[in-house]
Amino acid sequence: MAASPAYGEEKGGSSSLGEPEYGHDPASGGIFASDYKRHDDLKEMLDSNKDSLKLEAMKRIVAMIARGKNASDLFPAVVKNVACKNIEVKKLVYVYLVRYAEEQQDLALLSISTFQRGLKDPNQLIRASALRVLSSIRVPIIVPIMMLAIKEAASDMSPYVRKTAAHAIPKLYSLDSDQKDQLIEVIEKLLADKTTLVAGSVVMAFEEVCPERIDLIHKNYRKLCNLLIDVEEWGQVVIINMLTRYARTQFLSPNQNESLLEESAEKAFYGSEEEDTKDAKAEAASLAKRKPYVMDPDHRLLLRNTKPLLQSRNAAVVMAVAQLYFHLAPKAEVGVIAKALVRLLRSHSEVQYVVLQNVATMSIKRRGMFEPYLKSFYIRSTDPTQIKILKLEVLTNLANETNISTILREFQTYIRSMDKDFVAATIQAIGRCATNIGKVRDTCLNGLVQLLSNRDELVVAESVVVIKKLLQMQPAQHSEIIKHMAKLTDNIQVPMARASILWLIGEYCEHVPKIAPDVLRKMAKSFTNEEDIVKLQVINLAAKLYLTNSKQSKLLTQYVLNLAKYDQNYDIRDRARFIRQLIVPTEKSGALNKYAKKLFLAQKPAPILESSFKDRDHFQLGSLSHLLNTKAVGYQELPDWPDEAPDPSVRNVEQVPEWTKCTSREKRKEKVEKPFYSDSEGESGPTESADSEPESVSEESGSSSSSGSSSSSSEEEDEEDEEEGSGESEDKEEEEEKRKKRKEKGGPRKASSPGSAGSPSEEEEETEGKKVKKAAGPQGRKGHAETSSEEASASESSSSGSESGTEAPAVVEAKRRKAPPSSRAGPKEISLLDLDDFTPPPPQPVPSTSIVSTSLVTDLEGLTLTDTSLAPTLMSPAFGAVRTYELLHRMAGEGLSVEYCFSRRPFPGDPHMVAVQIHISNNTDAEVKSLRVSEPKPLSGMRIQEFPEIECLAPGDTTSVVMGIDFCDSTQAANFQLCTHTRHFYVSIQPPVGELMAPVFMSENEFRKEQEHLTRQGKGKLTGMSEITEKLTLPEKCRSDHAIVQQVTSAANVGRVPCGADNEYRFAAKTVTSGSLVLVTLERREGAAAQLTVNSEKMVIGTMLVKDIVQALAQ
Repeated sequence: MAASPAYGEEKGGSSSLGEPEYGHDPASGGIFASDYKRHDDLKEMLDSNKDSLKLEAMKRIVAMIARGKNASDLFPAVVKNVACKNIEVKKLVYVYLVRYAEEQQDLALLSISTFQRGLKDPNQLIRASALRVLSSIRVPIIVPIMMLAIKEAASDMSPYVRKTAAHAIPKLYSLDSDQKDQLIEVIEKLLADKTTLVAGSVVMAFEEVCPERIDLIHKNYRKLCNLLIDVEEWGQVVIINMLTRYARTQFLSPNQNESLLEESAEKAFYGSEEEDTKDAKAEAASLAKRKPYVMDPDHRLLLRNTKPLLQSRNAAVVMAVAQLYFHLAPKAEVGVIAKALVRLLRSHSEVQYVVLQNVATMSIKRRGMFEPYLKSFYIRSTDPTQIKILKLEVLTNLANETNISTILREFQTYIRSMDKDFVAATIQAIGRCATNIGKVRDTCLNGLVQLLSNRDELVVAESVVVIKKLLQMQPAQHSEIIKHMAKLTDNIQVPMARASILWLIGEYCEHVPKIAPDVLRKMAKSFTNEEDIVKLQVINLAAKLYLTNSKQSKLLTQYVLNLAKYDQNYDIRDRARFIRQLIVPTEKSGALNKYAKKLFLAQKPAPILESSFKDRDHFQLGSLSHLLNTKAVGYQELPDWPDEAPDPSVRNVEQVPEWTKCTSREKRKEKVEKPFYSDSEGESGPTESADSEPESVSEESGSSSSSGSSSSSSEEEDEEDEEEGSGESEDKEEEEEKRKKRKEKGGPRKASSPGSAGSPSEEEEETEGKKVKKAAGPQGRKGHAETSSEEASASESSSSGSESGTEAPAVVEAKRRKAPPSSRAGPKEISLLDLDDFTPPPPQPVPSTSIVSTSLVTDLEGLTLTDTSLAPTLMSPAFGAVRTYELLHRMAGEGLSVEYCFSRRPFPGDPHMVAVQIHISNNTDAEVKSLRVSEPKPLSGMRIQEFPEIECLAPGDTTSVVMGIDFCDSTQAANFQLCTHTRHFYVSIQPPVGELMAPVFMSENEFRKEQEHLTRQGKGKLTGMSEITEKLTLPEKCRSDHAIVQQVTSAANVGRVPCGADNEYRFAAKTVTSGSLVLVTLERREGAAAQLTVNSEKMVIGTMLVKDIVQALAQ
């Protein structure tokens, strides 16, 4: 490994000594330390501020994936760049995420808000990639989000995004089949799409989700037929297969009168005039069979539009059209596919194999199609064995009295091949030709007899087996051949051949009365050394000779039966006992003894040598089931032709006048553009609340102005082009940025008073707000990227008491513009508004009360409790039954046992960490020294505050310590090492979702207001999963107020909210890390029924919390 890393990256060669070298690939997961460093290099490149480095790193990572290397450990580093402003980097990040989203589901869920913003991106490739990643996260809890995304993408202006929506439908259906009805609505909408890009994908989704809903195709049938020629190749294959099944249900068979017309063509011709009379329905039904067939115009349309595709460069398309013609076209027209299929035989061996499988099936029923191309099926020496055997099959199927001499000459050449499997197949083909064509039977038999003198034992053995079958047709005429074969028993060792000779001699022992006993004598000598199949035939031969020539063979038969009686194989032992009782008369033997001769020497029908492809045509040609000759998973049977044609009018489509089309298109455009601009205007929060409570905005923005000049803007400029950077509540980058700011500040900050000096007037705020709106409105997506960083900074510093989402950011933006360049200190400086209580990112701030309300009523509602506070008061922890979890078992810890529980108290060092109480017990006889946490390896964004080192723990002692963990509002496990002076133990702490929050005190009116605000915020947005509802039945022991409150508080660290209604229970909390509000409502209904509702910006937390509370209440 003397090469430098750079040299290794460029050359990637191997060691001069021929040893394998690891780590030359900069992105490979080798076993040497240098490989880990190279992974670190990639991570550093991904963390850099230069897009060129990020792009280079992503190219190397994607190249690594393409070579089959594992790049999953780079997931946290890659996922951070999902919001990168560089389009090329973002596209590669999405390619990576599609590959690993299913494996790293929890980490992918952390970035779900970014994917959702990607769905609103002006670039169609980003929108499509975001939907592709979202549909690749196979987690049931995001099914509603996926459904909303698919519905929105199905109406997208870009056909590429609509195509991606069609691809996402089967993924969602496989994840949750209960969504079928909604997905069918989307499929129906996409089937009406007139774009060729969408057609193939939506038909694929139709086939996966609802293939039985043939009614969805009626109105789109003609459109699909006409679009077919322009659809991409794989879409053509899917559409053709679907239309084949559709046509079999909607049209009459074009060959239904074929036999009748062949037998009495003149009668049918003259009968057609009589059938023109329409006397009665019964008469018409009886005459229908004799009516000349008239093809449905739609049937003809399908055949006419698919015919040009026989010239396609794609073998799958040609094969699809060939199967369509074979199953749907009149017999006279099917011949057109032969030339196209023969053309495919010049392709790769894999393609040849599939085509020949289908040709072999077709050539049994439609032999005439391929006869002109007989020479195309001659075998080349370079063909693989499987191709040779399939070509033999086709040649045998095409053999008739006119071309048999040519085919047999070919077969003579093939027998001299070095490929023994191929030679054996050729001998079987000769036998089939002899069976099917009587006049060449003797010629074939003589040729096979000559092969008996071949030096190759396998050739001789196969010949014996085939001759045996041919001799059964005319045994009396071929006693010489039987004698010749009897002599071969000394030389042939192949078990099947020996068994065939013995069967022939036994069956026709009357034709060779002198030879048969001698053969039995030789076989009795070697009986114990023979294979089982040969032993069984020896027993049969002995029985037949005993019945026909008992004088010569009686003792030999008894000897063979005695040998068989003690054989190791139970089949042979059973056969010997059975035959002894049957042929040797005793007192105990019953009436069957009289019929022994008839049983053994009955006339047996000659075997019919048939093609193995004879019964394959019941599978649809070109399908996997046909290839395997067994029904594959997902295979749909080809329907039978209907007896009467269904109503063709269902395929008629009303023509929409041109002016109507224009109007509807304009309307659709308006519908698409409305949310487009409203999103740009109100990305910092919902505009409804801004309009409804302007005074509240004024007060809050006043407090923000005092920090306008001191807050840093350098980080905001770095993030300047991030799309909708402040539009989602789960933006991980912002959370990390704020945590860094908190850390540098070093502890909790004090809130500024509502009336801070320097507050601009309300008129100034409104003016600035209007300026921002004017800038965002006309520019649309263009101006959106330029203003997003200001919006992000405004939303970060907006107070948690604010209920506005648009005007407060404008003020901060104005102040930022007025600030001199010298005020731009390092990126670590923080705003005074960046308080611990108000850390969550927008769109939804933490629960708040109105400082200056819009009306006297709301003023009075909040006055007594919160007139001096900007945020709801944190309550003391909600102590239910504290549950203990095992961290380290005493067996695994070699006497050291560790348990932990969530104390539900604020962690002293950092209020954004969850306090975890650790109980450590020393069950050994020796002291445990230097107990500490080492090498914490938290996932991206997580932080671990270790407990102080325990210097010594005496035998039998127990101690308790507290450590803090910032779980980033995720239930992912925090991994670290628990170390002693001698050992290291790998452990992990995984929090229940209920422990990721702290209780909050609020009044009933505040609760309602926040609940309405959350619900209103979700409307009309893809992020609208702010309310999760679940119905449940309360058990008998959990119907009292005390029991319900106890169970809810044990499942989650929430505080109870006063409630005037007797049948409602309300609880409130906020997440420890981001401060996002979580509101829980339990409403009791009649009897034991109840409904649980959780409102939260964090959809994932809300869904998991519902599940945990329902489980607690059901216990």
